Amino acid sequence: MPAATSAVTLRIGARVLLLDPADRVLLVHALDPTEPGHHWWELPGGGLDEGEDLRDAARRELAEESGIMLATLGRELWVRESRFRYKGRDHHRIEHVFLGRTPTTTPQVALKPTENEKAGLIERRWWSAHELRQCRDKLLPATLPALLDDLLADRLSHPPLTLAD
Repeated sequence: MPAATSAVTLRIGARVLLLDPADRVLLVHALDPTEPGHHWWELPGGGLDEGEDLRDAARRELAEESGIMLATLGRELWVRESRFRYKGRDHHRIEHVFLGRTPTTTPQVALKPTENEKAGLIERRWWSAHELRQCRDKLLPATLPALLDDLLADRLSHPPLTLAD
């Protein structure tokens, strides 16, 4: 009898590389609730709701996860495709990452974490480029320190990069 297989559904998402006035980037520290030793730092963001466009999803997710509201986003920086295991299931994501700038790190609205985010959230933190280069935890994407360095030095290409892991 063949082993049971389940199809992995592709999910499209949007994230924000949010910089404060000191060019620190906001990251979310999360874990897999079914495997608490598996934790990582990632940009705020998530999946699109039905009928939602990428920029609206990125802004909504940022507000829900950080309390920071942005009227507009900057350019699209990269598109990242990933396959990973979370809560015992395989996942396939394509995420579009946009540049955001905020004049304040103070939340303007109440956070609205989903049940999944409540179960997996460890903390939120603003990171300088130097601190990010020193980070020994898992970063998503793994090349985030170099990407941030390139962005801050205006070396990041203007057509969005394509990343995969």
